[in-house]
Amino acid sequence: MPENPVRSPTRTSPTARPFTRRIFLKTGFLATGGLALYAGEIERHWIDIHHVDVKLDNLPEAMRGFRIAQLADFHYGEFSEPTYIRAAVRATNDLKPDLVALTGDFISAGPMVQRISVQFAHHCADLLARLECPLRYAVMGNHDAIVSRRAVTEALTSHGIPVLHNQAVPLERGDSRLWLAGVADVLIGGEADLDAAIPSSRDRRAEPLILMAHEPDYADQVTGSGVDLMLSGHTHGGQVRIPLMPPFDLPPLGKKYIEGLFSIGDLQLYVTRGIGTVGVPFRFRCRPEITVITLI
Repeated sequence: MPENPVRSPTRTSPTARPFTRRIFLKTGFLATGGLALYAGEIERHWIDIHHVDVKLDNLPEAMRGFRIAQLADFHYGEFSEPTYIRAAVRATNDLKPDLVALTGDFISAGPMVQRISVQFAHHCADLLARLECPLRYAVMGNHDAIVSRRAVTEALTSHGIPVLHNQAVPLERGDSRLWLAGVADVLIGGEADLDAAIPSSRDRRAEPLILMAHEPDYADQVTGSGVDLMLSGHTHGGQVRIPLMPPFDLPPLGKKYIEGLFSIGDLQLYVTRGIGTVGVPFRFRCRPEITVITLI
């Protein structure tokens, strides 16, 4: 008789676990939670020190290399914590700029009552008073104007931070000069007056004019006025930027020029992504920014 063939022992593979709706929801929940943690705690506090050179044809030789640190959109009290603003101030002090330009929205016009928002303005001003640069100037943003332009201005000026309200100041090195101007918030109150902000005694050929105006789309009205460089915030750079999608919650007068450096006729415009957040305490693919502008 033929021998019975020897059979190898068979191995049973473990049964694959079905990908159930419950697992799908659990995985999605964990992924969403991780993304919220990243956007709310990591990226929201991960400040980008962004350097940019701006060439001004009428810049005096003595002013070449003049460095401006621009900060905007603090929104203190809604989501921006004191420790975070202190970190931004320390980072700015480490840069040792020649000028600090604060381009609006120190507080938020959120659900808080006005009295609390005004208190936040004083708290924010107290933190910003620790900026070591002796040249530091501010303009109002739309949230500041909604709460109280007068109260926010008083909070800043009482802490040694002048507010430019449709006016300009000269910045000098030896016999050379440039001008820094600021307008009232364009979006709220109807008080912005560009003509009043432009100094009549300025020599346009040898004295550049830098304008602080919170809303960047105002640049279309500024071009041709003799302003050389405009500094704005307001947009937060979009704040939350989903891949393959445009920024989806841009504010009025902040829909055209969203972030970065633009040339608009004879005007150059820089729009910073700002420091804080509004609406939701998240930033995604849009880090907060301290801008260092070097004039060349």
